Amino acid sequence: MDASDTPTCPLCLRPIPPGAPQSLHHLVPKLKGGKGGPVVLMHHICHREVHAALTETELARHFNTPEALRTHPRLARFVDWVAKRPPEFISKIPGPRRRR
Repeated sequence: MDASDTPTCPLCLRPIPPGAPQSLHHLVPKLKGGKGGPVVLMHHICHREVHAALTETELARHFNTPEALRTHPRLARFVDWVAKRPPEFISKIPGPRRRR
């Protein structure tokens, strides 16, 4: 596999190397009508941060594209932080959950 075959995380824009923890993110949550809808491959750490920062309703209504996700203040700070880490970086300490 060469660099052109390596997928890129749509949130942090870093490559997702083989073996790095990764998961599929439904751009519109399944519970909000997104079952069978578009999905994107993300680093697992990025996917966890998306769901820690936003509710299912917020994801469905306002943050249903990678571009929109990157505009959210908490996610923008996360992207700046994680960009300094290697693509296979795993955080062992979860960040705070979103406020309800």
